[in-house]
This record gives sequence, structure tokens and C-alpha cells, in this order.
Amino acid sequence: MQRSDGGEKHMKYSIAIDGPAGAGKSTVAQRLAKELNIPYLNTGAMYRALAFFALEKGIALDDKAAVAQLIKDVTVTVFHEGDEQHTVLNGFDCTDFLRSETVSQGASKISKLPVVRDALASVQRQLAQSRPMVLEGRDIGTNVLFDTPYKFYVTASAHERTRRRVRQLLQLGQEVDFDSILSEIISRDERDTNREYMPLRQAEDAVLIDTTELSIEEAVNIIKKTVEEKRDALLLR
Repeated sequence: MQRSDGGEKHMKYSIAIDGPAGAGKSTVAQRLAKELNIPYLNTGAMYRALAFFALEKGIALDDKAAVAQLIKDVTVTVFHEGDEQHTVLNGFDCTDFLRSETVSQGASKISKLPVVRDALASVQRQLAQSRPMVLEGRDIGTNVLFDTPYKFYVTASAHERTRRRVRQLLQLGQEVDFDSILSEIISRDERDTNREYMPLRQAEDAVLIDTTELSIEEAVNIIKKTVEEKRDALLLR
């Protein structure tokens, strides 16, 4: 990751962006980080990488003992090439294998396990404490960066998120069915919000950003303005 002295002069804390699948939070987070000139971390890619590894090994994603052993045998790191984040698993760049629906659904399943969330949250927290950056995921504001003043919850209607996902998959040349994708998104929402450990939810002090009717630029501008206002308030203390 590239160090950003310009961003660090003005920001002490990292920015937390949470929300359900397909809400646009990854695109918003990437654009925000670029405009603030600070690094961006897609934490979901780390969970997808573990799911990919488990599936490749034939490990059941709900097998707590097997997954716990898997965690001991794997190292997940990231690096950036231009605006793209690459996720590296035991030295192997697995980025191109992480966007399939199978891996995406697998990430939602494996992320329910406390051993997985604790291990990755620790890595994510260390990265965020080393320098200001934009982190996006499912439990950033409620768990990873619970003490940052910059928290946002980015969401959109299930139908709009499905429309975006279908468009993305079509661009990748994959055959898709709208109703199937909608069902998968609703199922994932239920798993993420109802899991016992660190469920997806809006932090009490997070600002809600509904992107159903917003462009990426509009969403980013709202977050930037809010960050600036909170930062100025902190500087006056």
C-alpha cells in the first residue's frame, strides 16, 4: 500500500464503511479513498479468499474444527496495483477467483465462524492502526474500528442490488437469472444479519447512506462532507 502523508496530516482515524452485498460500498469506498489520497481495504475479499481456499481443499464451510486448522495454515495479504486490490493467499494471487457466486455465498457462510472473524478482524485492525485508510465490509464500524468517529452504513434496496449484480456478472460474460440472484442476495442478507457472532448491522453512531437513488459521486460527496465536518469538530476539541 502506498503511504499518503497528505491524507495523514488531516486524518487521525480510518473510515469504516459497512453494508449488505451489492449496495455499492466497494465502489464508494474505492472512490472515497482515491479522492482522500489514502489506502483502501476491501475486507470482504479476505473472507472470500478463505472460502475459496476451503472449497478448493474440500472443507465444509461449517466445519469449525477444519476451518480453525485452515486458519493456522493460511496467510492472507493484500496489495494494490493501480486502483485494483489484489488478494494473496499463501503467496498465490487469487483475486480472479473471488467474484463467483459460489465463492461469494461461501464467504457469507465461513464468516459466521468466530475463529474466522476474530483472525481477520485482528489483521484488519492492525492495518488500519498503521495509517488512516478506508475499510469496507460487514462489521467494520461495530467490531474492527468500533472507536473511529468516521462510520457509514451504505445500503440499497434488494431489487436495485440485484440489478447491479446482474449487470456486473453480464460484463464478466457469465449467464445470470435475475430471480436467482435476487434470492441469493436475500438469503445472504438473512445469514449476515442473523448470525450469532458479529452480525451485519448499522453501528449506532454510523451515518446511513441509501444508494438506491444515488449515483456513486453523490454518495462519495455525502461521505466526504460528513468526514470533513467530523474532522473539523475533532480539531476544535
